[in-house]
Amino acid sequence: MKKIFRSVVTLVAAIAMVSCGGNATNGSREAQELSGAGATFPLPFYNVVFENFSQVNGDVVAYGGIGSGGGVRNLRDKIVDFAGSDAFLSDKEMAEMAPVVHIPTCMGAVVLAYNLDGVKELKLSGEVIADIFAGNIKMWNDERLVALNPDVTLPAEAIIPVFRSDGSGTTFVFTDYLTKVSPMWREKFGAGKSVNFPSGQAAKGNPGVAGVIKQTKNSIGYVGSEYAFAQKIPYARIQNARGEFVLPSSATISAAASGVIPADTRCSITNADAAGAYPISTFTWMIIYKEQNYSDRSKEQAAATLDLLKYILSDEAQAITSEVHYAPLPAKAKELSMTNLKTVTYDGVAILQ
Repeated sequence: MKKIFRSVVTLVAAIAMVSCGGNATNGSREAQELSGAGATFPLPFYNVVFENFSQVNGDVVAYGGIGSGGGVRNLRDKIVDFAGSDAFLSDKEMAEMAPVVHIPTCMGAVVLAYNLDGVKELKLSGEVIADIFAGNIKMWNDERLVALNPDVTLPAEAIIPVFRSDGSGTTFVFTDYLTKVSPMWREKFGAGKSVNFPSGQAAKGNPGVAGVIKQTKNSIGYVGSEYAFAQKIPYARIQNARGEFVLPSSATISAAASGVIPADTRCSITNADAAGAYPISTFTWMIIYKEQNYSDRSKEQAAATLDLLKYILSDEAQAITSEVHYAPLPAKAKELSMTNLKTVTYDGVAILQ
């Protein structure tokens, strides 16, 4: 797991570049250096897939896990080739930028990880989660938690919620879910990359939240499932729209995406009304400009960016998802993404012919 959880900034150098003096392994262009920034949620998957891509294509990919909000800001400032985000851009955000394309890269789950002595299994409903993070349920032995977990001895201890301090797509996914299951949350807090949580501890990035939960007794927080798994932190079964208490897995995450996907792939799949669906599931996206000639970027750099995205959509890369506790994209999402990539241009000319 050390490979997965190295520095927040991931720099993957291609073996082919070292051995071939910087010549591309695809034979059609020189190897390029690509830069991206954004979501920490998919970072374990990206670490592996970027390295594999570099070995295949000879390009170098540097990615800063600074949170979805920071990645989008960097793209808006035109200082990166792509942004990583667990939250698709709103119509308002898109109106403030040059046209962009959203390419989903994988699917994953946001889990409610907890640190309770002697508690190996925990069940939570959406409304109870909302009331915990709103500060309305303050004690672990609250009658509503006891009713959901009659066979579990919950301590008479104060609950310590843990949340993100940075602009976060994971926060957006979590709060988007809460707005669907709790009218109170929708009216008082809403959904967003940053939310004013009334109490608890804040931490930066998914690694930071997982670290605080690991070290803090009686805490609970939302985090990408791979981070909880890697640190051996237990996480709750969440009640879905069908009333089932579900743990995240490749199958239960995929079940959440069984509905219609729009042509631009911007959609929320939280609280999906599907049997067996894990309710806090999400796509995560790479976002690029539709016109790739900006900030002195070369046509070769633009081509390398699209080669990276095509590789991530490939069966080879998608097979990696389940190895690092994510889920592969449904066929429709891959089909739509390839169609959208064909609209990307350099000086007005389509890059993919």
